[in-house]
Parts: sequence; C-alpha cells; structure tokens
Amino acid sequence: MTTTASSRDGHRRAPGRRRRYTDAELLLELQACAARLGRSPTMGEFRVDPEAPVHPQTVVGRFGSWNAAKRRAGLVPRRFATREELLGRLRALGDELGRTPTGRDLDVRRGRMPSRSLLWQTFGSLSGALRAAGFDVPSRDERVERALEQGERLARRLGRLPRLADWRRARRRSPRLLSEWQVMRLFPEGRGGWTAFRAALARRLEERGASVPPRGGVESPSG
Repeated sequence: MTTTASSRDGHRRAPGRRRRYTDAELLLELQACAARLGRSPTMGEFRVDPEAPVHPQTVVGRFGSWNAAKRRAGLVPRRFATREELLGRLRALGDELGRTPTGRDLDVRRGRMPSRSLLWQTFGSLSGALRAAGFDVPSRDERVERALEQGERLARRLGRLPRLADWRRARRRSPRLLSEWQVMRLFPEGRGGWTAFRAALARRLEERGASVPPRGGVESPSG
C-alpha cells in the first residue's frame, strides 16, 4: 500500500505525484512542527500533524535517522541526546543571553533547548548541568549565605527584621537582591519559608552582637 502525505490545505495527494523536497524544506517543516507543538516532535507527532505535508519516513530516508534530522534542524532529540550535546546547547544559550541560563530561559525556548526534565535525568539537577557546562552556579549553602547577608544589610537599614513587603520594595530598587520566592525556597523547614528565614536572620544578627526583641526590631550594640 502506498502511503500518501497531507498537503497544507488538508487534502491527500494522489500516489505518484509526490513533491520532491529539498533538505532545507524538510528541515523547515520540522522546525515549523516544533513551533506548533512547543517542543521537539516525535515521529508520531510529526506524522499526525495536519499542517505537516511530509511523511516522517521521507525525513528519515533523507537524513539517515529521525534524531539526525532534528539535529540538523537545530532541535534537541528527546531521546539519545549525548551529554556533550546538551552541554553545548547550554553554553550556546549562555552566549546568547550573556549570563547563566535559568529554568525559565529553557521553558520559553522549548523545542530548540533541552527540557529541564532531560537535564535532571542526565546531570541530577539543572544546577549540576550548568556547572558541567562551565557556569558559575552557587551551591545551596552559598545561596543561603547570600540571602542572610542581604537580609542583614536590609534589617540594619530598617532597624527591624524585614517583612515580605520590605523585601519586595528593596528588590525593586536593587535587582541584584534575591527574590522573596528564592529566599523562601531556601528556608522551608516546615514553618513557612519567610518565617524560617526571619528566624535564621535573627540568630545571625544576635551572633553578631545585635539585639533582636520579640517584635523583630534590631538594636545594634552601642559604642
């Protein structure tokens, strides 16, 4: 039985009248399908895409394999991607952004960038993947220390432990400040992230000679 492909107007082409696609046109069809799906397509997804006029076997026959075609199209294979290929994608994104990529950067580039789940499966975490790619990613302990240092400076300026609203206002003035959500994720401890952070911050201030009354004020030692 002869397999026919769908044209863009939804009609089947008659057998024997198949169009000869160039390599570039086939790669464009793959990219267009990925854009519609929001991710790199499987053969099955490409086959049932009503807007894709090419049968996936045509693509495989031209490029040797489905994953080889997707690599040529600038898409990330959803299976069998090598570690070095994934790291290369992260480095290229870092060059494009001029900074360390984030999970959100990957999400908005679904299809041409590896998914977070794939990086977790391969490297154990997104941070692990970024470190393997050569980015300077602080450890959790380093991020906790950064949050406490920023909190201490803000508390001394306010004369009390910062509230969420204080932190939001301070971050609008200084984008280098961690977001309140980043801080809360660092201090879960079953008490509510911000409450746990304030408790850790109070301990730090007291260790450094400041008095923290129960209502959260900060009194620096005299002299």
